[in-house]
Amino acid sequence: MSSRTNMITAAPAQEVLADFALQSPFSSPGRHAASLRPLPVDEVGITAVVQGLLIYEHVASPFYDVVIPDARRAESHVRLLERMLDALLTVDDAPLSVARPPHKRLVGICRHFTLMAVAMLRDKGVPARARCGFGAYFNPGYFEDHWVCEYWRAEEQRWALLDPQIDDVWRRKLAITHNMLDVPRDQFLTASAAWMACRKGDLDPAKFGIEFTRMRGLWFIAGNLVRDLAALNKSELLPWDVWGAQPGINATLGHSELAFFDELARLTEAPDEDFDALRARYESDSQLRVPSRVLNVLTQRDEAVLD
Repeated sequence: MSSRTNMITAAPAQEVLADFALQSPFSSPGRHAASLRPLPVDEVGITAVVQGLLIYEHVASPFYDVVIPDARRAESHVRLLERMLDALLTVDDAPLSVARPPHKRLVGICRHFTLMAVAMLRDKGVPARARCGFGAYFNPGYFEDHWVCEYWRAEEQRWALLDPQIDDVWRRKLAITHNMLDVPRDQFLTASAAWMACRKGDLDPAKFGIEFTRMRGLWFIAGNLVRDLAALNKSELLPWDVWGAQPGINATLGHSELAFFDELARLTEAPDEDFDALRARYESDSQLRVPSRVLNVLTQRDEAVLD
């Protein structure tokens, strides 16, 4: 499969690009806006900065020889970038351009790496957005639940995928060789690409999900369709936030549900082709639109999304 397979080929309208160059309530640095100003202006420099500020919770010990204190594990549940930076600067108040040793980095997961990269790119006027889907480079033969940053390459007039989580440590541990500043589209499948491939019978839905929880299947992909639609509407929640139309664990999808998610997959496959329709669909359906409170399934708490 070509590295450009499933690329978005239609050039976005200028107003769409302009919108994705603006912060969302989740990516806004808030009181820390000035701390982003001195940071690099390109994806190479921004990726290096992000990797020096965050540590992935579930590989901290085996990859970085860091034991995360129980008191700091709540950092993975912080939704707003402003609060993420609050927590980071509480641990180490050096400028954001200064890479922290692993034990002083903010604890997060793929979504936190993605949101931070999105925020830094938007701060430089680069259109960027979070994409929810599945990575093929973590567990050979499987597609693991994952988020990446999609950013606009103006010189090439196309969107590219950036995975700021994968530093040299990840590369060595998992023998990853492809370009993380322009991830091939067969190495990261958006939720829509995964859904369509499975519905056509080209890929097995049992290969999509999270290995260590043994949660896999079409229902999982459907949940990511809803999250991806929300992210395209600049509501970049946590991967375990649940609301509305997302199916329950191991749910069997009936005919009407399959048709519903088929429609979402069509809308999000090439979101710029009719972005007004995508946004209208999201805004008009309370089962899709992010409410003021969602269920955090890991903490089993009902939580305000903007707290």
